[in-house]
Amino acid sequence: MSGYSLLSGVRILEVAQLAPSSLGGHLADLGAEVVKIESGPLGDPVRVGGSRAIGDEDGPAFMHLRWNRGKKSVALDLRSPAGKQAFLDLAGSCDAVIEGMRGGYLDWLEIGYEQLRQVNPRIVFCSVSGMGSDGPYRQMGTGGPVFDAYAGLREVTTPTDPPTVGMAGSTTPPIAMYALGAYGAMGLLAALHRARTTGEAVQLEVAGIDIAAAWVPDMIDAELNRERSIPRPSWMQDGRLPDWPRLEAYRTSDGEAMLFGSHVDKFWRNFCVAVGREDLLSIDLSSADDGAPARADLVWRALREVFLQRTRAEWVALFLEHEIAGGPVNSVADMIADPHFRARANTYRVDYDGVGELEFVTSPVRIAGERFAPDLPPRLGVDTIDVLCEVAGYSPERARSVVDPAAAAPVGTGF
Repeated sequence: MSGYSLLSGVRILEVAQLAPSSLGGHLADLGAEVVKIESGPLGDPVRVGGSRAIGDEDGPAFMHLRWNRGKKSVALDLRSPAGKQAFLDLAGSCDAVIEGMRGGYLDWLEIGYEQLRQVNPRIVFCSVSGMGSDGPYRQMGTGGPVFDAYAGLREVTTPTDPPTVGMAGSTTPPIAMYALGAYGAMGLLAALHRARTTGEAVQLEVAGIDIAAAWVPDMIDAELNRERSIPRPSWMQDGRLPDWPRLEAYRTSDGEAMLFGSHVDKFWRNFCVAVGREDLLSIDLSSADDGAPARADLVWRALREVFLQRTRAEWVALFLEHEIAGGPVNSVADMIADPHFRARANTYRVDYDGVGELEFVTSPVRIAGERFAPDLPPRLGVDTIDVLCEVAGYSPERARSVVDPAAAAPVGTGF
């Protein structure tokens, strides 16, 4: 069972591994029936990716529990004639196909877009890859951190000694890897709308490097037009606004931190009055002249001392009471315990056999009148017979004959 009901009646056929599985995951969260094609004894490698496992050391990973929840798993060997035919037979009754492998994988198997639209003239075909289907790097194997590094989003270090923290040259989580599924879902749903309107197939592509490149317009668009743009005089030469101390993080008395967000004059005035520092209002933080850095430094030093006078919780209370913009700087553990996070029902619970009740974060999409509570991800191949019979019209005997033998052993075990 998927999460919400918005996409009830939409059927998606997914051939994806690792981060591209998140595209189908977003659609399943919104109510689509997502049939995931898997092969081999392990299926999607994301099932066991990550440093922590549920149940035992071979148990499922949290990315799998998120990205593959609410889907159906069908075990097919797409390299075999019977597996290819079963795939095309399923596609005939699906609204869209997701190719979440290296670009051109299904074409290589001769069951790509051209073959799919022969069996389903209204099919939407969405390819999700790292480097895309064209360009000199199209055959290069990639992963999440590579997307960001390629686009200049990831600050990477190359220390002389072995690093003791982080991976892939940084401690920063990858951006494009996690945005990949959301962009793909947005594009696929738009394509689905057009296919239903026109009755014609649609082919689209989403690449991790393109998402990373497009993520911050002030970076790439500004660089593309460097010779056709000029520095804005209200900004300082170092790329900051002259009132940057009003949008900065400050340590609190309990060793935590607050992110001050009072760039707007109203919030800045409210803050200064609330803490008895109206004198700061007379300091010019709007002019970007030669004296701007010194004035900003003076205000920053004053604010650093002010924020050290209260705990983080006390600052949150003061911000709420006096209408001051900003918020607490949390660790993940802090956020989970935060009263605002809990008040918004950001989690749901589901039973896991042999382990007990597990708690997961809900979809960030909220639907009035609906509760988000999807099933756990499917066991590898557990839905093969049912899906082939119900969707492709196979007899049980024929369905059993096309099950990927490599995936047969794990069927019905684990998540």
